[in-house]
Amino acid sequence: LAAGLMAGSATATDGAAVFLYHRFGESRYPSTSIDLPQFEAHIRELKSGGYAVLPLAEILEAIQAKKPLPDKAVALTVDDAHVSAYAEAWPRLKAAGLPFTLFIATDPVDGKTPDYMSWDQIRELVKGGVTIGSQTASHPHMAQMSADGVRAELTKSNARIQAELGVTPTIFAYPYGEASLANYAPVREAGFRFALGQHSGVAGSVEDLLYLPRFALNESFGDIDRFKRAATAVPLTVRDVTPLDPYITTNNPPAIGFTVADNVVSLDRLQCYSSNEGLAKIERLGDKRFEIRLKRPLPKGRSRLNCTAPTSGGRWQWTGWQYYVRP
Repeated sequence: LAAGLMAGSATATDGAAVFLYHRFGESRYPSTSIDLPQFEAHIRELKSGGYAVLPLAEILEAIQAKKPLPDKAVALTVDDAHVSAYAEAWPRLKAAGLPFTLFIATDPVDGKTPDYMSWDQIRELVKGGVTIGSQTASHPHMAQMSADGVRAELTKSNARIQAELGVTPTIFAYPYGEASLANYAPVREAGFRFALGQHSGVAGSVEDLLYLPRFALNESFGDIDRFKRAATAVPLTVRDVTPLDPYITTNNPPAIGFTVADNVVSLDRLQCYSSNEGLAKIERLGDKRFEIRLKRPLPKGRSRLNCTAPTSGGRWQWTGWQYYVRP
């Protein structure tokens, strides 16, 4: 870890904020679309705020190798290959010189589904320097699938991307951000070195490289103040996290706990927020062990938990998890 972070500085070199977009300027889908003026404000901030906007693969390689990253390192990602990413996001990002990664679910593209890009449009992005990742073939709820089912999805999608684009992706994004511990083996076997969810947090050196966090942005969570908070955040490094499996099938509410690393600088101001309960009750066990006491079981579907602590420099250390309960 950087000496500055160990001392409580806002300078960090061991993590990066990874942002996730889906749709652009599609107000009829507010939960997955970013308003275009909001998106343009994000681009202006990234261009003028001293950020290092790097290709996702470069950031992930550095995290894996435990090599330092520039302060305020950021990566941009887009899921699902909606046509608004081609028509609205791509021209703006290209003009600004900002790289991004596009994650593709291949069945909707093959099926010429309305509102999705064509392979020709995706080829145009690749020619322009956009990195391609996989998001399976059919965009299923992977957490509740068998290992063989996951393997079939990944084999099919990898074959289609290779056939159409001449590349085999090494970065994967879980559809809906949903994952289970059992998913990791087939994802790794399919040749993916890194995989990302949709839970907020700074990707850092001690994260599981097969379930890295991303800050999801939409109309409700895309205002410029939140964007700045996330873009300037640093890793809240934790270990010995429970439960190991984000797919909750028993023991609901789960026994959520973690041990913070030595670089967490404001333990007395650590707070955690549940998407279902708001500010969560935290119990401190010893010096650095914390457990979350949820009041009630997690609901069916997706739930998120974010934990943050302020740094002395006015920035935030940030980590988070997503849980999935089968409907």
